[in-house]
Amino acid sequence: MQLLTDDIWFPNVSKATKDGLLAIGGDLSVERLLHAYKQGVFPWFEAEEPILWWSPNPRFVLFPEKLKVSKSMKQVLRNCNYTVTINKAFKEVITECSKIKRDGQASTWITNSMIEAYVNLHELGYAKSVEVWRDNKLVAGLYGVDLGNQVFCGESMFTKESNASKAGFITFIQNTNYKLIDCQVYTKHLESLGAEEISRDLFLEFFIK
Repeated sequence: MQLLTDDIWFPNVSKATKDGLLAIGGDLSVERLLHAYKQGVFPWFEAEEPILWWSPNPRFVLFPEKLKVSKSMKQVLRNCNYTVTINKAFKEVITECSKIKRDGQASTWITNSMIEAYVNLHELGYAKSVEVWRDNKLVAGLYGVDLGNQVFCGESMFTKESNASKAGFITFIQNTNYKLIDCQVYTKHLESLGAEEISRDLFLEFFIK
């Protein structure tokens, strides 16, 4: 495991621990974040921890053509009054994501510094949000990183209504030209939508150009 300095670099991902932890420290500058994502590396840490950088093996991903939409969810999509938009409320989405309590985490990993960092990425065109609205109120959303290489690196999502985040995610996937959605680590929720584990090497074949 590497302790990072002010220099913007990461060790080879093969040096990651069994859990996927690759490096500690550094900062959340735009330059370092872009370099990290281009190497298949992402930050994930809690408020009281130093910055932790990860490259898990296996990697949890979704191939858009393998998206699963249940019969009940198809009915929700037909009958709901949701409006789905892109990049209309990035800061609101990431802020709402930061409020969600995650199982096994004592505090949010989306700290104020993380919000500021990803807002900076968004303003430069590297991060995007998906918003779900009902009656002009934001009820769900997700955000992630897009480096223009046909891979969307999903970071987090939130919902205030049952099925609203699913509706946004499914609508986003069904209207995308991405070849791969990076979901990072396993969740039962995303598995139900068709996400699967692949080797880190296979992931990098799609991701690093």
